[in-house]
Amino acid sequence: MTALPIEELDSMTPAEEKQFWTVFESALAHDDGQAARLHLAAGRPIHYCDDRYPDGVIRKWPDGQRELVKVDSTGNVTVLRLL
Repeated sequence: MTALPIEELDSMTPAEEKQFWTVFESALAHDDGQAARLHLAAGRPIHYCDDRYPDGVIRKWPDGQRELVKVDSTGNVTVLRLL
């Protein structure tokens, strides 16, 4: 299946949207973490969810430091606490 660009999600037909989510969910299910490792190796943090912290998002820095952060609707990040 060919991936459809997420930027076009609002204008997709129902069939295209179904195809998009099928490809997207498959990619998530088969993620090997390579993109996260590349971000960390390049000196950039990664962000991910953890069910143990339902009130925020984990931000992990290349040095291994982790923070619980909250991101508002405008993209502003607030550090809630260090982990």
